[in-house]
Amino acid sequence: MKSEIAKIDGDTPALRLLSLLEVIAEKDQFFTLQGLVEETGLPKPTLHRMLQQLETAGMLQRDGDSRQYGTGVRLRRLAENLLLNNTVQGARHAVLGQLVKQVGESCNLTALSGNEVLYLDRVETEAPLRFYLHPGSQVPVHCSASGKLFLAQMTPTQRKRLLAHVPLERFTPNTLTDLAALESEIERVRREGYAFDDEEFLPGLICLAVLVPAAKGRSNLGIALQAPTMRLTPEKALQFLPALRQAAESIAAIDAEATPGNTASG
Repeated sequence: MKSEIAKIDGDTPALRLLSLLEVIAEKDQFFTLQGLVEETGLPKPTLHRMLQQLETAGMLQRDGDSRQYGTGVRLRRLAENLLLNNTVQGARHAVLGQLVKQVGESCNLTALSGNEVLYLDRVETEAPLRFYLHPGSQVPVHCSASGKLFLAQMTPTQRKRLLAHVPLERFTPNTLTDLAALESEIERVRREGYAFDDEEFLPGLICLAVLVPAAKGRSNLGIALQAPTMRLTPEKALQFLPALRQAAESIAAIDAEATPGNTASG
């Protein structure tokens, strides 16, 4: 049976090269030009040109009989440096992990990306019943707890501009699809400083979120817990609000220390 075609896309040549590198990064062995042609469906001359560019840049290198390719020194060094120096991500992840131990439920670090909420990181609960949403997942802004917080920071004009081009799709009976009802909910979120997704995106899933404080201006980070409704009610979730806010403060401190120009000692 023929394997699924790997998707190589991007609006620019540079993005398409990056997309090809993502395909290559998943390999645990040498590969050939013909193998990539079969895997990606791209024309052989196009792939040959892309591989030449990556080889010239030191991202790939020829191995074996010179028909095989492997990762180049520059690409390996990039990966090693990323892992070695990515202490901010490691520290944030540790905070999420500690929060999960406190609340006993899965927790996310989120950001607003365009008109959706992006999961930057996630730590899963050890409980047997869970909703699996991996880092990189994107959820609609109007029916997610973090999304409501991001919307609540916007001016009415900014929010109107965004929502005018985002269909308020109904995912469950609880999804707010009326703009007036959503505005009322956003006002409550602004007033109380936290937001719920009460089975508004997925049936049986409840989420409570707070913003990570920003040094100045609006925050583009949220921290949230998620749990099945059979295990967590909105009333019980609010008991975890202090733990969520403490985790948000910890992440804000990590980001502040890592901000260029900060004079705090490291």
